[in-house]
Amino acid sequence: MAENQTTKLPLAASVATTLPANANGEQPTLDRALGINPNSTSRKVRRFFRNRKATLGLSILLIFIALALAAPLIVPGDPMEFVDRPHRAPSAAHLFGTNGQGQDVFAQVLWGAQRTLFVAFAVGIATTLIGTAVGMTAGYFGGSIDETLSLIINLFLIIPGLPLIVVIAAFLRPGPLTMIFVLTLTGWAWPARVIRSQTLSLREKDFVSAAVVSGERSARIIFTEVLPNMTSLITSSAIGSTTYALGASIALEFLGLGNVSQASWGVILFWAQNNAALLTGAWWTFVPVGLCMALLAFALALLNYSIDEITNPRLCAASEVSNAVQKLFNKNQHATPVVRSARE
Repeated sequence: MAENQTTKLPLAASVATTLPANANGEQPTLDRALGINPNSTSRKVRRFFRNRKATLGLSILLIFIALALAAPLIVPGDPMEFVDRPHRAPSAAHLFGTNGQGQDVFAQVLWGAQRTLFVAFAVGIATTLIGTAVGMTAGYFGGSIDETLSLIINLFLIIPGLPLIVVIAAFLRPGPLTMIFVLTLTGWAWPARVIRSQTLSLREKDFVSAAVVSGERSARIIFTEVLPNMTSLITSSAIGSTTYALGASIALEFLGLGNVSQASWGVILFWAQNNAALLTGAWWTFVPVGLCMALLAFALALLNYSIDEITNPRLCAASEVSNAVQKLFNKNQHATPVVRSARE
């Protein structure tokens, strides 16, 4: 007795059986037939705002930025002034209570967000710019230039970061500019190494070789041919550097290497430690800041992951084809074609 065997075609193949041929009698590819152009800027923007990780991370980040900018309107006055007795528990008058100096913790969190976010984003931008310039120069020109710059990059990578940061910060005048300088000096090497590796790979591509043969200048090739193909990598490096600067700046201020007379998230933790908040049970002097740090780092991580999902060609193609095929099925509302084997 012979049995009937039914085998379903793959999803892409079953859709292709319903696609009409063009004027030359050729079967169109799936992405052309469905109108997919994954490299278009508008499609990438739509994918970004349709991505749940991207929208959630961006929303959290914008909320922190808005609260930091609105701090003078929400809690006007000096956040470091005495307002009530020390270690007062959270209440309607003081949402996050008071610290060991009788200062309002809620006001310090909002005002401190300005300094902390400013330092984090400034370091993220500075390290990315320096790392991109050094990495692309080393990767594109090669030779003695690459060897010299790679030696400098490796030198900064093998030096212990935290001791170097502590030593440099201890000898400079405390303040946000000093913090930005120290963290940029110790943090630019990682982006430079990653971008150098990507530039070495892109330098061997055909479109770069064609630009070199046509007589284009090196600067134009770097900025018009190589740089646009590394936008997602540079963006991810900037977000990673910002996350690094966020934690490192708070750690330095927690150790007392910042300006402890100005409100910031690290200074709040510094005074909470000095006032023995754990021993006295004054949890409200450090828990709100810890939650803010965790939420902000979580938002930056979500943005980083979403950018990888949007710019990764394999993930983009799979997502676009899946969505387009689903729309096609919903529109046509017919079953997937199947192929039945002949009876033996």
